[in-house]
Amino acid sequence: MSSEVFNPNPTVFAPSKAKKSARTYAKPHSLWLDDEESTEDEEYDQSDAPEGIDQEEIFELIRSISDPEHRNMTLEQLAVVSAPQITFDPKYPDRIIVEFTPTVPHCGMSTFIGLSIRVRLLRSLPQRFKVDIKVKPGSHQSEHALNKQLNDKERVAAALENPALLEVLEQCLSTVGDSAHEH
Repeated sequence: MSSEVFNPNPTVFAPSKAKKSARTYAKPHSLWLDDEESTEDEEYDQSDAPEGIDQEEIFELIRSISDPEHRNMTLEQLAVVSAPQITFDPKYPDRIIVEFTPTVPHCGMSTFIGLSIRVRLLRSLPQRFKVDIKVKPGSHQSEHALNKQLNDKERVAAALENPALLEVLEQCLSTVGDSAHEH
């Protein structure tokens, strides 16, 4: 990895509060998972329909990824990712488009950022989801080349076979869900 600093003084934003918390089955002040009578609305859904997902849930998966250049900051804190940048194709609800905004137009870490988002979602989402990772239009000088690279299965697979790249990627993903980065 290059030791060149692309953005030595990034603007840091306060992280937003999670709009959805992880689903909890325990009642407050209870030793049991569910010690109250369940109502018809709360009963387990046994349908075969796949469970849907929304932009907030996707955002929760990627917000705490560490920036590869500024490891003590998350992608959310640097405003690289946000919930509104996550969209679903209206024709194909299992197709997710995640747009990210590099901190500077010449950011040399954009490939790592896009790759870390892709790997996090690949590891977290069911296989039925197709994820497209894109740089926000006009936010990077090599926007088209980056978009092509980040969405090419063979290039992504080759990058994940590179031990040096994989080490940086794992470091970026090691803070996912870490509450110390959320403040």
